[in-house]
Amino acid sequence: MGTLSSSTHPAAEGTAGPGLPDDFVFGVATAGFQVEGGFNGPGEPANNWLPWEQVGRVEPSGNAVSFWEHPEESLDRAAALGCSSFRLGVEWARVFPEDGRADAGALASYVAIVRGCLDRGMEPLVTLHHFTHPAWLGDDFWLRPDAPDRYRAWVEVAVEALAPWVRWWVTINEINVLTTCSWLLGMFPPGRFLAFEDAAIATDHLLTAHVRGYEVIHRARPDAVVTTNNSCVSAYAYDRMLTDVLLVRSAGVERSRVDSWLADRAREHDVLLPPSGVIEWAVRRLGAATAPYRRRGGAPGTGGGADRGGLFHRRAPVPRRAVDAVYDSPHECTLDVLGVDWYDPTVSRHFRLPGHHTAGGRSPHPSRELWDDVPDPAALTRWLDVQRDLAPGLPLWVVENGLCNRVRRGHSLPRLDGWDRPRYLRENLGAMMAAVDAGVPVAGYWHWSLVDNYEWGSYEPRFGLYGVDRHRGERGMRWLETDALGDDSAGVYRDIIAGLRAGDRGVLGAG
Repeated sequence: MGTLSSSTHPAAEGTAGPGLPDDFVFGVATAGFQVEGGFNGPGEPANNWLPWEQVGRVEPSGNAVSFWEHPEESLDRAAALGCSSFRLGVEWARVFPEDGRADAGALASYVAIVRGCLDRGMEPLVTLHHFTHPAWLGDDFWLRPDAPDRYRAWVEVAVEALAPWVRWWVTINEINVLTTCSWLLGMFPPGRFLAFEDAAIATDHLLTAHVRGYEVIHRARPDAVVTTNNSCVSAYAYDRMLTDVLLVRSAGVERSRVDSWLADRAREHDVLLPPSGVIEWAVRRLGAATAPYRRRGGAPGTGGGADRGGLFHRRAPVPRRAVDAVYDSPHECTLDVLGVDWYDPTVSRHFRLPGHHTAGGRSPHPSRELWDDVPDPAALTRWLDVQRDLAPGLPLWVVENGLCNRVRRGHSLPRLDGWDRPRYLRENLGAMMAAVDAGVPVAGYWHWSLVDNYEWGSYEPRFGLYGVDRHRGERGMRWLETDALGDDSAGVYRDIIAGLRAGDRGVLGAG
């Protein structure tokens, strides 16, 4: 990560260290829409991706990996790896295919799945919103003033059914990715481009919804552990600011000082993670100018005023309901653990000229493809250390971490940089162990993902420990015993889990 990178830490080379706490969690991560299948077809539950599938803007999700019909296959494989947790999504659209009508059978199936996790010795980590919502709520649902309360009503139904068996929860997955891809980059429905005000409103509503969901979960289960996981992004306004809004009250900041405190936090963030290059600086400047919670014009906390840097001027105040929700909550802190999703946070590395070389040819896009993300394990150690400094006292979960390669028309393509998943697993888990050695309270790691799945419009990106052949099998697909690159990544992860639990750092060495 530019200035984040450093030389490889000894823990990544298999040397001795203090080891993991006995209750450290190893898991795998999945998401409902991406693995379940059975959405957006005739007679099936419809989510907000339905119109894009219907017009051919994205590849239909189809049966995904048939998790909904055959969850035991995934659960058995995860348990065989030695996982102590399994992350899954509970899909709003499946439980509420129509407004006001809950599908009791769908809820019962989710209960059976989480109980199946427990039966196999895996704590379920349940995500209540992973980028999708019922189609009947409309494309711009998160811009509606009633969105946080509609979400709360959904959470009340899901939690009532699942709370007896579920203690760990993700309220909303990657708020920063959802808003950026939906209203700034046009990659998710409704497909808006550079709609900064809409993105700010959606961010505010999503954070408010998290607080509402947190309250519902803790009312039903006081011992719950609840988080929302951002995708790590080096620009403060597109990642860390959202977390700081949730932490501001517990930091002892008066409501009238929220904006100035966030401005101080942004400066501290940029000192700890300094921008590398002009593009990185410009993106951070843009984020500061368009963020809903920090303004250099207008009275602090009012939501009005223009950015004195002159990049943008708001036509109307953006709501700041999340700040009110945080201060009005019966809970001083509405985040029990700091969840992070680690891929490649350095924003400037994601910009590329159209026509750049990629796996399988050239890309027409002005951004880097997922299978070209730059692995930087040493930067993960640094990032976790910085997060500890910015949120002392909170345990850390690495909720997602994984490597992508491309499968095109049934042909698996190697990465241009030569990385494979076994190396990625060893070096990233070595980097995590280096952070643990340095005293960072990392308490869990979930690999993304157990199996190749639907990656938001396409089956070309592959992240699975297990690959999938989508052209053979009685269900139109079959599991492979290797990953998409032909490597035994599942076996490598299994050996790492067993080795680290036994205190053997040698499992992090070269295979």
